[in-house]
Amino acid sequence: MRQVIRIIPVLISVLLLSAALQAEQLWQPVGPDGGTVRSLAIDPKNPDRIFLGTSAGNLYLSSDSGASWSRFARPGNSAEMVLDHIAIDPTDSRNMFVAAWNAQLPNSDGDLFRSKDGGKSWEIVADLHGKSLRALSIAIANPKVLVVGALDGIYRSHDGGQAWERISPENHAELKNVESIAIDPANADVIYAGTWHLPWKTEDGGKTWHNIKKGVIDDSDVFSIVIDSSQPSNLFISACSGIYYSESAGDLFRKIQGIPYSARRTRMLKMDPSNHNVVYAGTTEGLWKTTDAGATWKHMTGANIIINDVLIDPRRPSHVLLATDRSGVLASDDGGVTFAASNRGFTHRQVAALLVDRNDSATLYAGVLNDKEFGGAFISHDAGLTWKQSSDGLDGRDVFVLRQAADNSLIAGTDHGIFALPPNATHWMPRNILLPIKTEATAAKKTIGRPAVPNELNTRVSVLALAGEKWLAATATGLFVSSDSGESWQQESLPGVGVPVSISVDGKVVAVAGQNMVAVSVNGGESWLPSKALDPEFIINSVAVDNSGDIWLGARTGLFRSTDAGDSWKRISALRLANILTVQFDDENHRVLATSGSSTNVFESGDNGKTWSAISAGWRVRNLHLAHGRLLGTTAFDGVVIQPEVTAEAERISGTGSR
Repeated sequence: MRQVIRIIPVLISVLLLSAALQAEQLWQPVGPDGGTVRSLAIDPKNPDRIFLGTSAGNLYLSSDSGASWSRFARPGNSAEMVLDHIAIDPTDSRNMFVAAWNAQLPNSDGDLFRSKDGGKSWEIVADLHGKSLRALSIAIANPKVLVVGALDGIYRSHDGGQAWERISPENHAELKNVESIAIDPANADVIYAGTWHLPWKTEDGGKTWHNIKKGVIDDSDVFSIVIDSSQPSNLFISACSGIYYSESAGDLFRKIQGIPYSARRTRMLKMDPSNHNVVYAGTTEGLWKTTDAGATWKHMTGANIIINDVLIDPRRPSHVLLATDRSGVLASDDGGVTFAASNRGFTHRQVAALLVDRNDSATLYAGVLNDKEFGGAFISHDAGLTWKQSSDGLDGRDVFVLRQAADNSLIAGTDHGIFALPPNATHWMPRNILLPIKTEATAAKKTIGRPAVPNELNTRVSVLALAGEKWLAATATGLFVSSDSGESWQQESLPGVGVPVSISVDGKVVAVAGQNMVAVSVNGGESWLPSKALDPEFIINSVAVDNSGDIWLGARTGLFRSTDAGDSWKRISALRLANILTVQFDDENHRVLATSGSSTNVFESGDNGKTWSAISAGWRVRNLHLAHGRLLGTTAFDGVVIQPEVTAEAERISGTGSR
């Protein structure tokens, strides 16, 4: 069913402000809070300030020791940059460095970003441009010395990051794929490097290197190295084969016992700055802690927590923050005995579905991808200020689409079927009974009393349209239709459409779009008009039926409309924009709204497509809705975003203020 935007009669005319005015107030993320955190770093001059790096190229800042966060900067221009390491000059925290690698080109692209003003502005370090950087360290003994580890070797700067030189042999067969770097706190020429194979060491600033593998199981990825600053000969390394400890500056290691084999992918080791017998190990199966220099270990979190980084407050070591996959930041004030989510203001969620409750516009529903038990569906009852996970029964499924049925049940299309959440319920129930396709054979079986056993509609459901009791679902295997509000489903064949990419319903007009063909019904899906194949280069992203029965297509090549039930198509030439992702209708304000994969604007037309104006969102948004007079939509990685509230100045300019 077409996503009809329900208009709240509040400040409607303010939504028609000029693009110039709206450009000054970009849309703000409102959650759901949480997601994946790759790195954490504390300001050495002001430990209340903590920086957070994501896998989408963004930095967040907390000014209250991690209690709340705000989006701070994007050092580069790419949303694919994984910010795994943040380093801050201990003598001048205006000097900051972020090492990154490109998730889309993990073996061949990355950058080192540098700021000289505390993160207000950033530059790319030219000497390291294009290198996949996996490690970064600043020397305590001489903060002008920085070392980075890349997939093609090790690089060092002597002048605070201005100039860089390679200090590992070029094209070395083994000293490559560097995952971790540590610099001796007493001597900046002593550098340890962990590779995807073994640990290495130099004692002369990189002129010569030797592997330090005695006691380490061969072919061990070394993820982290931590050195005891009071006794630099004592160090821990973590590897895929376990944790190792050396009391001889790496000449000999012994394997630490006490952590199960399954939890040995220890991504990060951190030593308590006030008690070096206390070490935290962040693993792919939770947090472990030792208080006796590794003699014994205790599991501090559940095994379902994947930890990417650990931060310890130097003023109050009992305050520990964890950077995790999917569950955001976890905070402890008792040395890791208990943890609680600390994600207020931080959103790194891939939200695919958004719905505004038809009876209460302050109630929002969001469907999340790729977060497993920490994702699924979320509900907000205060227009996005706070969210609560509501995924009981979804069992870690991704939610691609959310709809509200006639009885106010929530309906979710997931990567494994369709689920319903009745009003006031807390547990999602499957709606996946699949009836056999009607054939002469199945009819004969029914006649002799042997009906075919129903199968499960257990596939990805990416599109749902609800029109009374008639429901249509686009799945990875084709179109499925229910005539009993989702109680049972039957596959329907639409020649040429293949796997549907979009469905829209208005009254009796139904449009189902494949990649380059649209099937149209004018009797509620009882029968279908003959379809015409479009040009092979005409790639369809979405279809929408307006309240007059016209059909709109968002396509790679632009926006198109048919006034004859899909028999012919005309391009909306006034909107000179490619890759139209969505077309939606604000019926009460007589607007057409369009979004594009090539623009951070939302485009609106109040004259049925003759002229268009831009609403500056600052994000590439989809799934537009209106709540309390403000547009909101979903983003690729930053959750739900919403238009800012209208200011008194905006009201004055638009003429909606009091007179």
